[in-house]
Amino acid sequence: MATLRETTWPAHQRLERRLDVKARFCDIATYRAHLEAMWGFYAALEQRLGPDRFGAALSDYASRRKLPLLTRDLTALGAAPEAIERLPQCAGLPECADTSAAFGSAYVLEGATLGGRTLLPLVHARLGLGAAHGASFLASYGELTTARWRSFGAALDAWCATAARSAVAAAAAVATFESLERWLCGGAR
Repeated sequence: MATLRETTWPAHQRLERRLDVKARFCDIATYRAHLEAMWGFYAALEQRLGPDRFGAALSDYASRRKLPLLTRDLTALGAAPEAIERLPQCAGLPECADTSAAFGSAYVLEGATLGGRTLLPLVHARLGLGAAHGASFLASYGELTTARWRSFGAALDAWCATAARSAVAAAAAVATFESLERWLCGGAR
């Protein structure tokens, strides 16, 4: 975890600077557009990670998927199920060819879960949305967020105990941040 945190810090900070969350959460329409973009990213990446990519190394991966929460939020905000299924999906993702790379990409998704908890009060205050209606993606694990982050970290640390695996995970995490930045913010830096 420490290696990934250090290696991804520049990409993470660049994404946060470019994202402009306050503008994305200023009204329901821009918030919904943000969720649609996140749906397109998660749909593609969660499919790439697949249910068997982690095996016993992260046996609860299926319960960590966020696509159902994004779908629930978009439906609550008025999107028809068939329209959700037709949303564009991100094509420029890292390969995640092995478990180490999958852990690197999942590190970004799990970290976004931590970030979501800090954004939830903003969405509630500005838009009146909460975990039960329109912001389940941000609420995600609820009170279990810290415990689930720690259990993910323990699984990542156990799998990536060698320098080679850690390097692969770190490279995949950076590539995932960069892919998310391009997807949400465009190519220019």
